[in-house]
Amino acid sequence: MSVNQISAGFAALVAPIEDPSDPVLSAPLSNSFDYTRSLGPVLGRFAQGLLDGKVIGGRSADGTVYVPPVEFDPGTHKRIEDFVEVSPTGTVKSWTWMAEPFEGQPLSKPFGWALIQLDGADTSLLHAVAVDSPDELSTGMRVHAVWNTERTGRIDDIAHFAPGDDVASVPDNTAEVPHPGVMITTPIALTMNHTASIEETWYLQGLKEGKLYGGRTGPDAPVYFPPRGADPTDGNPTGEVVEVSDKGTVTTFCIVNVPFLGQQIKPPYVAAYVLLDGSDIPFLHLILDIEASEVHMGLRVEAVWRPREEWDYTLRNISHFRPTGEPDADYDSYKDHL
Repeated sequence: MSVNQISAGFAALVAPIEDPSDPVLSAPLSNSFDYTRSLGPVLGRFAQGLLDGKVIGGRSADGTVYVPPVEFDPGTHKRIEDFVEVSPTGTVKSWTWMAEPFEGQPLSKPFGWALIQLDGADTSLLHAVAVDSPDELSTGMRVHAVWNTERTGRIDDIAHFAPGDDVASVPDNTAEVPHPGVMITTPIALTMNHTASIEETWYLQGLKEGKLYGGRTGPDAPVYFPPRGADPTDGNPTGEVVEVSDKGTVTTFCIVNVPFLGQQIKPPYVAAYVLLDGSDIPFLHLILDIEASEVHMGLRVEAVWRPREEWDYTLRNISHFRPTGEPDADYDSYKDHL
């Protein structure tokens, strides 16, 4: 190990790290959830207006008309209660060109994003303007709203804006809305390409083979599962692979009693930190095949693996942990790992 001078008064230890014997893993990673919220009395009026093919603003005490309406008056801090219908036509105040639209955006072909001040409003609304090229967009141009036939109380009930002052007719709403103007659900998603670290790669490769690999920096160093890129206590890089057992001890735990969106197990159930035999740090997993009220610190548990044909590069290969039937672990054996 050598010392590398990085600035006056500071030095960093540098350890040679060999290139991985196998290429690191890389795969698309997608996270998504439906964000559901109640709109309340102000935004609820705006949403109800969209359902009816109208644009509703809110007037503050000083006469400013906000579109969409703000929930509280910026001057008096009181709730907005004066609602105003404004025109579906307006003026472009500024704009930018979307040359390569993303999935889920208002239009699938290139379009313009614009801040549009609707007639009767004092603030601007961000929305899409459907034109064929940026040459057709300009600050000060007049545009009008084009409405969707299926409206649910979201801003995309306005499909887009189009050039001109002509007010497009509002089609009848064909959508079924269970809670009009009260609740709104917004799908949120993020997709990226995740490239694993060297340590994460052999950890995931182990799971694919039904093995649990932790890591440590040297023979006398603590074993971390899942492995980390470096020992957080001294910063030394992880360089040694250690296979740990799929049996362990419950250290701390939580009984989940509250249902939530996307929940796959009916409450009550237990999420616990399990200290695997051979590891020096517990990790979080499910404890099943036992009444939630009977789970306790020191309980000895073992992994329940899914069928081999379902194994992949994921910790989901372990369905859950269950009691082994062994006597409880002595508190002294895990007290330093809580």
